[in-house]
Amino acid sequence: MKIHLSFLFMIIMAVLLLSACGQKGIENPLDYPVNDFSAVTEENIPFEKKNLDGKIWVADFIFTNCADVCPPMTANMAKLQKMVADEELKNVEFVSFSVDPTVDTPEILSAYAKNFGLNTDNWTFLTGYSQEFIETYARETFKTLVKKPQEGNQVIHQTYFFLVGPDSKVKKIYDGYKEVPYDEMLDDIKALQ
Repeated sequence: MKIHLSFLFMIIMAVLLLSACGQKGIENPLDYPVNDFSAVTEENIPFEKKNLDGKIWVADFIFTNCADVCPPMTANMAKLQKMVADEELKNVEFVSFSVDPTVDTPEILSAYAKNFGLNTDNWTFLTGYSQEFIETYARETFKTLVKKPQEGNQVIHQTYFFLVGPDSKVKKIYDGYKEVPYDEMLDDIKALQ
């Protein structure tokens, strides 16, 4: 009887290990639900969260008048976008929310994308909401700071990239400015495929 129980235990453990290997996802995801939003794109086309439902997407918060962190963040996102394309990963979108929507009109965002030579096939720049909305939305949905001071033209914001899964939940947050963990982000995107 002892041999049979040991054998049964080994079979159960093997089944558990194999089933764990087949699971998709990221270990210990944040799982912040992404709230609905309504915006317009750099092409002045209405865009809502439902346009991203069922997709994997990487989001950031930038603005076109940014004097320091946004140009490197945009270049870093472009590098990640190219790496995703080189790996032939499907169903991946990139979204940049403007944190200065009164200045960043669709035309200005479109010119910004063109100046950087960006591929907007799967990268959308969003505006068309109020300053109050984006400050609240960033805080409540992405747990990040956005604040436009009353003086000056530089908006205070954090420099993170946010990975959102097909279930519309924020899975992970990464440095999008200096120490960008490209390989980790690619691995995490693959885990959500």
